[in-house]
Amino acid sequence: MEKRRVFKLNTLQYNPQDIQISLENYSLDSLLTNNNFDELCVKYKEKFNFSKLKTFAFSKEGFLGLFLELKGKIAISLGECEALVNAGKLYESLGFDIVWISLKKDGKVNLVELENQDINYLFLSSYVMDTFVKISLSEVKKLTNAKIISNASAHKDELSDAIYFDNYKLTGYNLSGVILFEDEKLFELLHIGFIDTLASKYCFEALENQNFDLQMKEKFLKKLKEKFQDNIYFFVEPNDTLDYSLHIALKGIKARELIRTLALNKIFLTNGEGCSLGLSKPSRIIQAMGYDELTSRNSISLTFTQKLEDEEIQKIINTIAKKYIQIKVLNQGN
Repeated sequence: MEKRRVFKLNTLQYNPQDIQISLENYSLDSLLTNNNFDELCVKYKEKFNFSKLKTFAFSKEGFLGLFLELKGKIAISLGECEALVNAGKLYESLGFDIVWISLKKDGKVNLVELENQDINYLFLSSYVMDTFVKISLSEVKKLTNAKIISNASAHKDELSDAIYFDNYKLTGYNLSGVILFEDEKLFELLHIGFIDTLASKYCFEALENQNFDLQMKEKFLKKLKEKFQDNIYFFVEPNDTLDYSLHIALKGIKARELIRTLALNKIFLTNGEGCSLGLSKPSRIIQAMGYDELTSRNSISLTFTQKLEDEEIQKIINTIAKKYIQIKVLNQGN
């Protein structure tokens, strides 16, 4: 029997790696040298141009810990990851002030809200989570002198003053997050014994393995429009998203129903920022843009990392269309 090819169109949200503990020594022994980890730090420096590295729990508690290390006023975009946003709410509940930067109806960050704000640190990435709408950090720099701290799991901007990585999205495992920075006054440096060295190792390997296909987006978009016509629509403009991502919506169904059945056909999509099969809550980002919860359930995100032939693209779209029609018919009968 011919083995069915797997089409992974969800890799920016969930990209499990084949992790194997090797014989390399990434354990830390203060009585011995730690050459492997030292060499890893050099690799991070060469790739990202930051010499300081620390790890932290990628959770609201972990981000709260980072907030408490910062000496100054913090602003957070509502387009950042849920753990970070929840940490901001927790930080506020402790009596601290947060400046929240909203999303506009078109999915872009409302950068005008940065004007005349007395802030020291800005948690803002070069893209919005989930929709992957691009953000110009050069425009941000014109509006604020705050240090910019960004999630670089899907894209890195040279203008970020510190970057961090979501290991769940990069490796498929709930490992510690990794944060890189240059100014040692920004965050407290950890003693080497408190650094999650394995998380650092597998994060770097996943980043090295990232490979995006910039030709697929336009091909998929053209064929999707031809196939679905009036049944497809867009919360965000396709031209506004990262060149290797596409965000769509299909009328009349919940995206998770489609995602579930497509997974059985080895076609993997997603509709949420932190889940592999789109089975979690509706898109928080779409709701932050001003849509209601029911409408946000239509959202679907695709990522392009595989080189696909035209006939494979057509096969994927035909399968999506077939399952879409089946689901609509079933829903009408209920």
